[in-house]
Amino acid sequence: MKRYIEFGRKPMPHQLLAAILLLLLSILWLADEARAAGRLGEFLSGVNVSNIDPDADGFGDVEGNPPAAKLLKGGQLVGYAFLTGDVVDSTGYSGKPINIVVGIDLDGKITGAKLVEHHEPIVLVGIPLAKIEHYIDGFIGRRVLDPSDESRMPVDIVSGATVTMMVIADSMTQSAVKIARSRRLGAGAANTAPQTAHRTINQTKSTVETWQALLDDGSVRKLAITNKELDDLFQRTGNAAAIARPQAGNPNASFIDVYVALVSVPAIGRSLLGGAEYDRLRQDLKPGQQAILVAGDGPYSFRGSGYVRGGIFDRIELIQLESTIRFRDRNYRRIGAVAAEGVPDFPEIGVFLTPDGSNLDPGASWRFQLLVQRATGALDKAFVTTGLDYLTPDKFLTAPVAPPVAAAPGQVATQLAAAADDEPPLWQRMWRARMFDVAIMLVAIGVLTGIFFFQDFLVKWPRAYERIRLGYLAFTLLWLGWYEHAQLSVVNILTFFNSLRGDFRWDYFLRDPLIFILWSAVAAALLFWGRGAYCGWLCPFGALQEWTNRLARWAHIPQVRVPFWLNQRLWPFKYIIFLALFGLSFGSLGLAEEAAEVEPFKTAIILHFAREWWFLLFAVGCLAPGLFIERFYCRYLCPLGGALAIPARVRMFDWLKRYKECGSPCQRCANDCPVQAIHPEGTINPNECIQCLNCQVLYHDDQRCPVVIQKRIKREKFLALQSPSMQPEPKRKPRVLVTVNGREPSVERKPAASEAASTEGENQ
Repeated sequence: MKRYIEFGRKPMPHQLLAAILLLLLSILWLADEARAAGRLGEFLSGVNVSNIDPDADGFGDVEGNPPAAKLLKGGQLVGYAFLTGDVVDSTGYSGKPINIVVGIDLDGKITGAKLVEHHEPIVLVGIPLAKIEHYIDGFIGRRVLDPSDESRMPVDIVSGATVTMMVIADSMTQSAVKIARSRRLGAGAANTAPQTAHRTINQTKSTVETWQALLDDGSVRKLAITNKELDDLFQRTGNAAAIARPQAGNPNASFIDVYVALVSVPAIGRSLLGGAEYDRLRQDLKPGQQAILVAGDGPYSFRGSGYVRGGIFDRIELIQLESTIRFRDRNYRRIGAVAAEGVPDFPEIGVFLTPDGSNLDPGASWRFQLLVQRATGALDKAFVTTGLDYLTPDKFLTAPVAPPVAAAPGQVATQLAAAADDEPPLWQRMWRARMFDVAIMLVAIGVLTGIFFFQDFLVKWPRAYERIRLGYLAFTLLWLGWYEHAQLSVVNILTFFNSLRGDFRWDYFLRDPLIFILWSAVAAALLFWGRGAYCGWLCPFGALQEWTNRLARWAHIPQVRVPFWLNQRLWPFKYIIFLALFGLSFGSLGLAEEAAEVEPFKTAIILHFAREWWFLLFAVGCLAPGLFIERFYCRYLCPLGGALAIPARVRMFDWLKRYKECGSPCQRCANDCPVQAIHPEGTINPNECIQCLNCQVLYHDDQRCPVVIQKRIKREKFLALQSPSMQPEPKRKPRVLVTVNGREPSVERKPAASEAASTEGENQ
């Protein structure tokens, strides 16, 4: 008798169910195989092999884990080609991978790279693609497993695209390291060799030595660069713009002299810092943490200005094996002077503590790397790196300790992968690097929240409120916009909704701290007050429009008031533009992002008007009408404003006060509203209101609002009646004089003083 399994209402033989399960398992297995093979194959057909390796003449099959294709020359293996997205997480700010095909030779050197896929908004509509490709080409020639290789590139070489640049740098470096190790290329083959003996700092030796003695034994290392040597470094880069701007001054003059020492070594620390300072340093050092003294002289600063703006020292880093250590302001201590005998004066001295989890090995060699920049234009810079190698002198180290038994190659790969997993995610590193900026942003949002909560008090002081508002808009434009480039865009909305259709992950959007904080604040403000919190206060381009219109008014440029019927018919254009971009994004996100160039934000805010003439002309064309019609672009064309206005009606609070006379008959607020968001009947349109609070200033103004004026007049009359000085004199009873000659009684007024005097004289 057959056995059946109930499925719905119809019986199904268990053999059929087993076949279905087998088919599903087969599909899943094939999907896993496809994922393991990666996407390299679909891109190789469109890539010229000479761009990946000039010595190769063809690609082999994609194989191995991580997947890579052999680079062949005459049928002989000369290297490997791989796709960054197949090896590591290369997801950019768009939520989609930045895929780069990279070539690596048998010595572990990158031979070529080609950007084959990306969806980064800043690249699509802001940064020229040529700059990104130039940045990628800068990795060519780098030996990824050689810590002394000077071809390492800086993180933020393309201004305005920090997140994208960090993703590219991390994905290219980490994927190349994994490929080199998995194929045992160059120095990667040494990873399976027996480990060398481990050495630690000898804490018992703490003799104090002179400056010259420390230089002689290598306790202090010096990096000296003259102007001519700097020009030679830029000559090697081949950057024509940098070469065309040689360093001014005497070629033999010093450009920078940098001295480096490991002051967590007791003898070196006591010699350079002095006993008291060294003891304080030792108390603050955590187990495994090291301290490095850096002293500099010359016109170029090793500190730079990045630590002032964002709290990160972007000109120096330490490299040990494949690990890179960068420093933040919390890792830095300023030192007034070096204590060693015979030391010269240094204008810049600092002690840097290695961050938690960096694990710098003091018994092994490490490299101090210096980034040098040269201006090549108004906004463009060229970069070159140089440095020195440091090894703690043997006399300050303990005897070698026998290493543990070498692990099998498979175990080594597992250990290396585990070590890589211990590194914080990219978004966490971005937040740590910008904690100072994050703090300023949070304070700014807190101030704006306070303005909204205490608006009833602030608007009673029109002059003070106007200064607060203009000051806040100046902060939004100068710091948030032109300095931090934190300008929201409709592209962010398109990217967010597109990611919901695919692999949505919050860490994609956490990679830009200020943008994430802004969007979080906007989301909360939409629920509380509508879109006005952003459009009226936190939008840099909106602030630029309001300031240019204010300057136009000061210059007595006549203002145009759009008739309300026409104003209503112009409002929908921004919604139409947004819906068109939104619909286009479902078909092609890349095309929608390019069409989002209808926003002039990248030209005016992010790139400071430094673009091609047609972009510049469009941006000026968006700003020019605003000289006559306040916030013209915001009111009629901004797709971001349209997107934020759609959910504006779901706000929970309506704190904008109105009188019953507003609109019937009074039209003062409607006439004075800078964006004409008040209807003639007196109601405020939340979709168009920018929360400038101008109507609330009028609400309390007893010189301009007719309702308050009437209240003021009545109050003044009442107070006048209550004032003693204004009270009328009480009526006096007349004196009745009865004559003796029998006449009728008559009322006789009291003579004035002058009259009484003259009468008295006559009687006399």
